[in-house]
Amino acid sequence: MKKVYSDAKSALEGVIRDDIVLLAGGFGLCGIPENLIDAIKESGVKGLTVVSNNAGVDGWGLGKLLETRQIRKMISSYVGENKLFAQQYLSGELELEFNPQGTLAERLRAGGAGIPGFYTKTGVGTLVAEGKEHKDFDGETYILERGIVGDIAIVKAWKGDTAGNLIYRKAARNFNPMMATAGKVTIAEVEILVEAGELDPDQIHTPGIFVKRIIQGKDYEKRIEQRTLRKRA
Repeated sequence: MKKVYSDAKSALEGVIRDDIVLLAGGFGLCGIPENLIDAIKESGVKGLTVVSNNAGVDGWGLGKLLETRQIRKMISSYVGENKLFAQQYLSGELELEFNPQGTLAERLRAGGAGIPGFYTKTGVGTLVAEGKEHKDFDGETYILERGIVGDIAIVKAWKGDTAGNLIYRKAARNFNPMMATAGKVTIAEVEILVEAGELDPDQIHTPGIFVKRIIQGKDYEKRIEQRTLRKRA
C-alpha cells in the first residue's frame, strides 16, 4: 500500500469532508500538524467536530480554522490562549465539550484500543459530570466516559519512514501517539522522512500499522504561546 503523498492537500483527498470528527494532535503549539491544518483550511470543509488538547492561538494552529468558521464543535481540555475561541463560544457560534486533560487522553487511548467507555473519579461533583452515568465502586463514585474515535486523525512527528512508523520529540509526544491510534484514517506529517527499515525499531512510538498516509512537511515555525521576559541586571 502506498502511504507517502507529495503534500498535505493530496494526503487529504478523498477523506476530508464536511461534518466529520477530526482528531488534531499536539500539545499547545508543540507538535501540531501545521501543513495539514493549512490544507484543511484551504479545502473549505465546514461543520468539523475537532478533538484537541487545545484550540491553538489566535491566527495560528487550529485558530486558523476558527477564523474561517470551519469548526462547529471543540472537545478540549484547555482553550485559554485563544480569544476568538472564547468569543465564538460565548456568542453561541461554537459548541464546547470540556474534558479534564487526563480524561481526554484516556478517552483517545480507549478509542484506539477498542474500549467503548471507562469509569473515572475525575470530574465527579462538577459540571463535567452532568448528564453522565454515575456508578459506585468500593464506596467511591465514578462517572462513565466514552472512548473517542475520529474519522480522521492528523498528527505531527519528528521523523517517520515510508511504512508510516513515527518517532516524536519531547512535548510533541503528548496526545499525538494516542490520536494516531484513534483515527479511522490517520495522516501524519513529519520533519524527516526516511525509507522503511532505517528507523531503530526500539525508538518507534507509533507503529506504521496505525498510519494510512504520510507526508514530509515544510516551513515549520516554532511559536511561543506565552513569552516571558525579565529585565537584564
